[in-house]
Amino acid sequence: MTTTNIYLNFNGNCREAFAFYQSVFGGEFDFMATFGEMQTQGNYPLADSDKDMIMHVTLSISKETMLMGSDTGSNYPNVTFGNNFSIYVNTDSKAEADGKFSALSDGGKINMPMEDTFWGSYFGMLEDKFGVNWMISFDTSTQ
Repeated sequence: MTTTNIYLNFNGNCREAFAFYQSVFGGEFDFMATFGEMQTQGNYPLADSDKDMIMHVTLSISKETMLMGSDTGSNYPNVTFGNNFSIYVNTDSKAEADGKFSALSDGGKINMPMEDTFWGSYFGMLEDKFGVNWMISFDTSTQ
C-alpha cells in the first residue's frame, strides 16, 4: 500500500513543535534522534550548536499516516515557511474536528473557522503557532 506522509523542517524548534503535535494527536514518537546522536562522517562535520537539534522524528497519527520532521542544521539553509502546503486531517466526528482545530489554533491564526460546507464537510483552516497550515475536516455525508 502506498502512503503519503508529511515531512516538516524547522529552524531549531522541531522538538517543541512535535511535543505540541503529540499533545494534539496523542501517541508516542516512533523515532526521535538528535544530530549529536548521529555518527559524524568525513565531509559532514557537526557544529556544537547542532548537537541537540532534532535530526529525525516520527509521530504516528493513524495506522497509515505519520508526521515526520527535523531541524535544519547549520550546514543547511534556514527554512522559510510559506503557504505552499497544508496538512489535511479527516476526523471521525464533529467533536473530534472541533478538538483538533481548537488545539492546533491555540497561539495560531484561524483562516476559516469550522463550519458546514456546501461540499458536505464540516471544515476549517488554520495556521498554527509554528507557521504550519492545517485543514481539519469531518465528512458530514456519512452521518
